[in-house]
Amino acid sequence: MNLSDPKDLASLLEAFLLASGKPMSVERMAELFDEIERPTPSLLRKALEVLDKSCKGRAFELKEVASGYRLQVRERFSPWVGRLWEERPQRYSRAFLETLVLIAYRQPITRGEIEDIRGVAVNSQIVKTLLEREWVRVVGHRDVPGRPAMFATTKQFLDHFNLKNLDELPPLAVLREMEPEPQLVDDEEAPVPASLQARADPEGEPETSREQTSFRSLLAELDSMETGLKTDFDDLRAEAEPEEGQPMPDEDRHNY
Repeated sequence: MNLSDPKDLASLLEAFLLASGKPMSVERMAELFDEIERPTPSLLRKALEVLDKSCKGRAFELKEVASGYRLQVRERFSPWVGRLWEERPQRYSRAFLETLVLIAYRQPITRGEIEDIRGVAVNSQIVKTLLEREWVRVVGHRDVPGRPAMFATTKQFLDHFNLKNLDELPPLAVLREMEPEPQLVDDEEAPVPASLQARADPEGEPETSREQTSFRSLLAELDSMETGLKTDFDDLRAEAEPEEGQPMPDEDRHNY
């Protein structure tokens, strides 16, 4: 094998990625070669370009995410590929989705700030789940009384949602574009309420799904749950506090 030839090197990198089963950075790939034969970073990237082109028209693709490169099944095949596993797709509660979206778009953010925006307390189990999945982490503490922890997303979060960096997050305005037109449904054809369906579902539903999820689809799910979700939060910080002795209007009281 001629390791100086991008085509030969591309085949070897394909083998690395298939065997790894997780994203690999260019630096990690270089470490797998003996020093005397180690390709330069530019040659490795050129080989990755060759590998990417070779995936055209195939069922899988080369995808660059936050942690590096990986080979994955194309998203359009996921409805069928997902049937390889018996577990059902993960269901997210509205509270879970809202908390995750606020952390992703307003990071770093404290639990108290999330509660101020949502208007309700954040369930400790939601924060625990996000930390255990390594989707969020504590990046510091706000310099205020009590020094509350500040949360931000991780590389694992970006990897899971097929994102290379935070700049690839879709704008919140797309939620309005995704909102389906309301349709009248007969009572007999109406979907079963989620709370009732949860009681009917068997216990032991797995924590995670092996089917790759896009952040855009997660936002769409959130939008279907909460069509009135606020998409611009800048006004919350800019709102002036009511003067001492003046009662707070009812409509403002609902926002806090």
